[in-house]
Amino acid sequence: MLYDVRSDVGVSYSPWSDLANAINNFIQPDSNFGPMVDVYFDNYVGINRANAVLANVPAIGMDSNLKERVLGEAYFFRGMHYYHLASLWGNVVLQLGPSAPTDLPATSSETQVWAQVIKDLTDAAARLPKNYADPKDQGRITKGGANALLAKAYMQIRDYESAKKALDYLVTGDGASSYNLVSNYADNFKITSEFNVESVIEWSYIENPTEGTDNDVQTANHNFGTSVGQFYAPPGVGWSDAEALRWPIAEFEIEKTITNQRDPRLPATFLYNFTNEAGPAATMVYGETFLQRYGNNKRVSFRKFLHDHARNFEGYRGINNYRFIRYADVLLMYAECLNATGKTNDAYQYVNRVRARAGLAPLTTGMSQTAFLTQIKHERLLELTGEGHRFNDLKRWGDLAPTLSSKDPGFNNFVKGKHELLPIPQRDLDINPNMSQNPNW
Repeated sequence: MLYDVRSDVGVSYSPWSDLANAINNFIQPDSNFGPMVDVYFDNYVGINRANAVLANVPAIGMDSNLKERVLGEAYFFRGMHYYHLASLWGNVVLQLGPSAPTDLPATSSETQVWAQVIKDLTDAAARLPKNYADPKDQGRITKGGANALLAKAYMQIRDYESAKKALDYLVTGDGASSYNLVSNYADNFKITSEFNVESVIEWSYIENPTEGTDNDVQTANHNFGTSVGQFYAPPGVGWSDAEALRWPIAEFEIEKTITNQRDPRLPATFLYNFTNEAGPAATMVYGETFLQRYGNNKRVSFRKFLHDHARNFEGYRGINNYRFIRYADVLLMYAECLNATGKTNDAYQYVNRVRARAGLAPLTTGMSQTAFLTQIKHERLLELTGEGHRFNDLKRWGDLAPTLSSKDPGFNNFVKGKHELLPIPQRDLDINPNMSQNPNW
């Protein structure tokens, strides 16, 4: 939600007004607001666990290859958790060893946090294997996964040359043979086609039928599923705390495919009155037509990680895996990096691979660097909307601004120099005088 709804493609009409204001309208009731603090807290839970592994595993007598892999996984997860903290809070505490009650670390700058993310992910990539032979290891982080997230980190600090080098492994290097685009775009979001060749990093979910909560961090009887569908599904099915804005639909309709059809990514991305081109009476929403459920309602739901293709309900124990990074994202990042480093002519082929899967004609060459970046922005919108990357894309491009209010009225309240970051929880500031609040909060 924090990445989708705080960008210009998502909206919240949640009846919990504090939530809607905080994640959509940039009006947070206080810095201890539960939904935000939970994300902050959970990332530090992960960091604490990774620190325990990194501190203790080196002294354990065990197979050296296994030890390297375990350390690589720990470096990855610490880097990933700090990636989220750097993206959302920016200036946070770097805790790089097991914590003690007497620890009072000072706040590190956003620049320092990104540097640590890059160091951890670099260490992870050096230790992790290309792939895993044992099916029981399906879903473990690979060298390609670590390099993909490393590239995202470099791109957020606009070091496109280093980002390209990290992506080389997946696109032109030894890892390229492990990845490709699946033929059917929608297969990236179905329980029947998980861990396909396009998946670079994928979080696996299963149902624990004996659990009684959506909490997957603090309880003994964990929820091994996902709650995304429950919070994203349309009214009457889920809570609809996060929804999609309607303007991106028009972006999908700008081009027809080479066979004069609409972009097949549109119905895979959104549930709305024309998910089926025949209209509300033909569009199915969890076993009923859109017309039956909502009449002429114009609201739009993100569809990608729902379960409507498999069952007529949602819940807190969803089993549809979350594809954190797909190979299509990698190809578009690679093209963006090539363009940013003056190699625009080399970048077309990677965008065209993504377009070809959607049935679109190849791009016409000869664009300026600026025009190509504008095209990349459009391509990423169509390919990745609803997958949690839009906020960081806008931030990287320098496009987070009140001017986005023409697309998303929530940005009428956006203040540059403030709302790019969330406030550090006051409860942490109260117990650690060496920490400081983010600017203008």
